[in-house]
Amino acid sequence: MTDLIKKDQNNLIDYLVNTGGEIDIPRPFEQDIYLFDTYVAGTTHVEGIEGIYSTLKIEDKLVFYREIENEHDPQAIRIETLGKEKIGYVPRQDNVVFSRLMDAGKVLFAKVMEKEMRGKWARIKIKIYLHES
Repeated sequence: MTDLIKKDQNNLIDYLVNTGGEIDIPRPFEQDIYLFDTYVAGTTHVEGIEGIYSTLKIEDKLVFYREIENEHDPQAIRIETLGKEKIGYVPRQDNVVFSRLMDAGKVLFAKVMEKEMRGKWARIKIKIYLHES
């Protein structure tokens, strides 16, 4: 039994040395958890929203960034496309819990569910998700 343990330990050490010490461990519990339906606020204040809107597709992923220093709302969460184009914010009435989750290190994002242009206003409905890893 002692020989078996030593042999396995040596193989692991050889593996770590030969691969630079990196082990790709699968994460079986990694998942995206649906939290909430809302919309993107402030689209009328985004310069060039018409062009950005035309490139958005249903199910596109949107990235969230906290704006702790935002003078209008200390819980502000900016929403951007994967191309780093700002499209607006999580509505103020919805952002308190989500900003606390993000401040605690949780990763939140959204997916576009519906979109409609009404004059200069881009009405974009989203679903908010928590990425749990």
